[in-house]
Amino acid sequence: MNSSESLRRQCTCLLPLAGWLLTCSVHAQNAPTQSDFGGAGLLQTPTARMADEGEVGFTASRTSPYTRYNFTLQPLPWLEGSFRYINIANRLYGPSSLSGDQSLKDKSIDAKVRLWRESHYLPAVSVGIRDLGGTGLFSSEYVVASKRFGPIDASLGMAWGYMGNRGDIGNPFSILSDKFDTRPGRGNNPGGQFNSHNYFRGRTALFGGISYQTPWQPLILKLEYEGNDYKHEPSSNNQPQRTPINIGAVYRLNRNVDFSLALERGRVAMFGFTLHTNLAQSSGPTKLLDPPLPDRADKPPTQTPQQVDWTAVSKQLRDNAGIEVSKISRRGREVVVTGEQQRYFYPAKALGRTARVLDNQLAPGTDWYTVVSTREGLPIVATSVHRQRFDELLNYDIDLRDFRRSVEQNPPLPQREDVLYRAEPKKFSGNLAVGYAQSLGGPDAFILYQVYANYDANFHFTPNLWWSGNFSANLLNNYDHFKYDAPSNLPRVRTYVREYLTSSRLTMPVFQLTASRRLGTDLYGLLYGGMLESMYGGVGGEVLYRPMGERWAIGVDANWVKQRGFDQDFSFRRYHVATGHVTGYFDLGYKDVTLALSYGRYLAGDRGATIDVSRQFHNGVRMGAYATFTNVSAKQFGEGSFDKGIYLSIPFDLMLPSSHTSSANILWQPLLRDGGARLAKRYNLYDLTSDRDSDPLQDNLQKITE
Repeated sequence: MNSSESLRRQCTCLLPLAGWLLTCSVHAQNAPTQSDFGGAGLLQTPTARMADEGEVGFTASRTSPYTRYNFTLQPLPWLEGSFRYINIANRLYGPSSLSGDQSLKDKSIDAKVRLWRESHYLPAVSVGIRDLGGTGLFSSEYVVASKRFGPIDASLGMAWGYMGNRGDIGNPFSILSDKFDTRPGRGNNPGGQFNSHNYFRGRTALFGGISYQTPWQPLILKLEYEGNDYKHEPSSNNQPQRTPINIGAVYRLNRNVDFSLALERGRVAMFGFTLHTNLAQSSGPTKLLDPPLPDRADKPPTQTPQQVDWTAVSKQLRDNAGIEVSKISRRGREVVVTGEQQRYFYPAKALGRTARVLDNQLAPGTDWYTVVSTREGLPIVATSVHRQRFDELLNYDIDLRDFRRSVEQNPPLPQREDVLYRAEPKKFSGNLAVGYAQSLGGPDAFILYQVYANYDANFHFTPNLWWSGNFSANLLNNYDHFKYDAPSNLPRVRTYVREYLTSSRLTMPVFQLTASRRLGTDLYGLLYGGMLESMYGGVGGEVLYRPMGERWAIGVDANWVKQRGFDQDFSFRRYHVATGHVTGYFDLGYKDVTLALSYGRYLAGDRGATIDVSRQFHNGVRMGAYATFTNVSAKQFGEGSFDKGIYLSIPFDLMLPSSHTSSANILWQPLLRDGGARLAKRYNLYDLTSDRDSDPLQDNLQKITE
């Protein structure tokens, strides 16, 4: 994930996702309820429970003086991650000259790991950290166990830090070292650093409680004992507490919406709601707007490949199978269709429709149908299906498991062939779209937003040489309130956001020429030059080695760029830099987890590495996180200390009644700063060659009949 894709925002809009969660029908009734802080829990405290992998949830809760907005991801069965904004209503963000009368905001990231599952005799046990890399205002660590007894789910844990502020129990780790006796002062972190000097230090307190599933299925009751006495709140914001016992209820309106109500501290009401669903189990709505499947011929066709009207077939392949055909050829008893997929996210769906179209045209004598997938003129993968076995699958003579052996994927190689049809290259394409971006939780305003219209245009001189343009109209925004310039000791390579978003209503973020080339069987190259993104123009190139059938790839990119003028026209500022990276991509062979490691020079001239870990589910949903560490100190970097973020990618195919090849990308980046900033390139070879990964085809092979 390229962190600099967030030029317009620190956090891409979560509202569209929240709306989708509200209407999504994926079964999530058995998901554990969320705590006030997000993540599986009771009220103020967590439990050891984990949701099913692929679960996501958005929780908002209000307990005076705190309002919490939490987003929770379950990328792995044993790992839960959350990020959060807390609004502290009775404290100001800062001096009025900076933030006016805006209330204080705090951001944090949490993680919880399950050590072992519940068994017949033993409880589930998890360990977690709240605010593991923030200011530390609400930082806490805990160990918690949960055991189910029929309709009652009981939890008991021990907490350090905020959740254990009562401090009525000594620290068990003191037997290892007396450094665990004292916890350093809270809130002395400039923000963004890992608070490792605090972890599991200081006195502790017990917490726990029960949740009771009532005979009325939608209602769950909660009783909780918390370890915080509210006498040590951040910013001396201490709160009275009549009792450490909290009571509450959750009403599950439907499979995806929960409402919570509680009495906390013996005196304060809490109200909250949670929107949740399981993205990994989602198959998307019925594709009512897709073209119908090609009718199967009543009688076997009698045309040989030389007799077929391939111009008409090419049009049908484009309209029904989504392939923009460049050529159709014959190799013995095999017909090969070469082209770029422009409609279907899942390769199997396009392959099945292609086979149906060809089957209706060709007489017996053709045994294999092959689709050579291309992207921007680059041949990526050749996928072949056996004609007779596909027909047997459609007739229910064999099942998918037997059919799977008759589908092959290979690197496209030059072979002797008879070209039956060569398409006239499509020169121009354009697309108009309206977008929305926002930043949350900054000192200037809680929400900074922009509504814009984009027109994307492409003109291909040849299949491997093309011009790309992006023209944007700023329809509505409030970034003129954005005054905070994120002071640091680095060149301002990213923090001129306000200037770039407000200097002109009509801008040209992209105006570039790109050339692609396959340099070898598994080697690809790109060259590009022009206005490469909204803030930088220049020249650059990339090379990627990605062996077919392997779970690794390695790429190198090098660029010389100059900072653009704020109007995003053809003008430049004085700052220029050479930047580039070596990146290794590794499929770890566990749960489709991919690790990307990059090392190189960033836009501010700092050098270092980016670690990106993500998990892709079978339906194409991806959850991930990244962190960048450079030779810039936390003091030089400024607030945030280092660049990091959490992201989520959801195929539009899972949200819309028509098929789409692209995805909605949601990035939560706590702070946009100058350190660790990368060039936001329009194209990168790893994405362009994504079809070299055979997992999406194999994981969704059932779609070959759709």
